[in-house]
Amino acid sequence: MHIKKSLESFTKFDWALWLTSVLVVTISFVVSGSFYWLSLIASLVGVTALIFLAKGNVIGQMLTVLFSILYAMVSFRFRYYGEMITYLGMTLPTASMAVVTWLRHPYSDVEVKVNHLRKWHVLVVAVLTVIVTFLFYFILKYFGTSNLFFSTISITTSFAAASLMILRSPYYAIAYAGNDIVLIILWILASMDDLSFLPMVFCFVMFFANDLYGYYNWNKMKQQQGNNINKMRVF
Repeated sequence: MHIKKSLESFTKFDWALWLTSVLVVTISFVVSGSFYWLSLIASLVGVTALIFLAKGNVIGQMLTVLFSILYAMVSFRFRYYGEMITYLGMTLPTASMAVVTWLRHPYSDVEVKVNHLRKWHVLVVAVLTVIVTFLFYFILKYFGTSNLFFSTISITTSFAAASLMILRSPYYAIAYAGNDIVLIILWILASMDDLSFLPMVFCFVMFFANDLYGYYNWNKMKQQQGNNINKMRVF
């Protein structure tokens, strides 16, 4: 892990996107007026993790581990047990697994090697996602989870995204973008009862923007890595 090289690899757009994300989240925190500091800290850690993930940098996975813990604590406060269980029981361990996977498959000091999904990868992820969604629906229902429908859909998108992340596929970003939309809805509903959760709404709005950029950048990385491999074969 090379922090200095990682920061040096950031383009002007990367810095602009990160700074915009930080400003949007911070301003929403001030506007909310309730000053629930944990939601601000979780949001800032989250948007920072995403810019590193968009670059294919393992630091993003390490920050995701920290974000999972913070976000679970925020979710518990509003009885979003689905989110708490998802991030502690799924996102945290899968991010930890992704740290190992990414470190074992580096393309450079600051970039993971992009993987090409096979048909059996897609099939396994699809089947497991259906099974996990079915099981968690009844678990969340048992615990009286708020906004059960959207919480269950969040499980579906989160599991698919986490699986694709471990597989080092650009499609992880599309799955997470879908999850972001679900979470924006969930936290809007929460903010209607308690404005202290407003930063979480804007957090996931910026997550959505970062994930769209992540999908674009990972495809760019995939093409560049493929071109470099072809050049090596020629020579």
